[in-house]
Amino acid sequence: MDYQFRMAERKDVGIILSFIRALAEYEGMSDQVVATEELLEEQMFDREKAKALFVMEDGKEVGFALYFCNFSTFRGRAGLYLEDLYVYPEYRGKGYGKALLSKLAQMAADSGCERMEWWCLDWNRPSIEFYKSLGAIPMDEWTVYRLTGDELRKFGSN
Repeated sequence: MDYQFRMAERKDVGIILSFIRALAEYEGMSDQVVATEELLEEQMFDREKAKALFVMEDGKEVGFALYFCNFSTFRGRAGLYLEDLYVYPEYRGKGYGKALLSKLAQMAADSGCERMEWWCLDWNRPSIEFYKSLGAIPMDEWTVYRLTGDELRKFGSN
């Protein structure tokens, strides 16, 4: 397998958005994508809230991982949170997903992060089995809670 990695740059917001839309379609959530190129550019490159890593085959972006830093109070150290990982279907089975995860783990360890975390939808059995094969441990005893949009603004104004 011949591949390269490269970090996303400002000029790549269109490519990043294409990966986000492809992932949303795969997950049956296309109607939830409200991100725009302008918003991604502001959040990722002006405000530095997230980063993206591409895996490339023959100079073409075939997979991506979007991530940011989080923090563990118990460990007293930063962590790497993987928000999205996606490899185009025609490039799956070549090890690109595993290569992206391995590269992120290396980057996390090299920067002093204590852990790397991500979520996976319960129905996505192929990904769950893949993650377990890497030694990842499901956090089954935790439930994710979320406030978004109007609920977030309403609660925040109290």
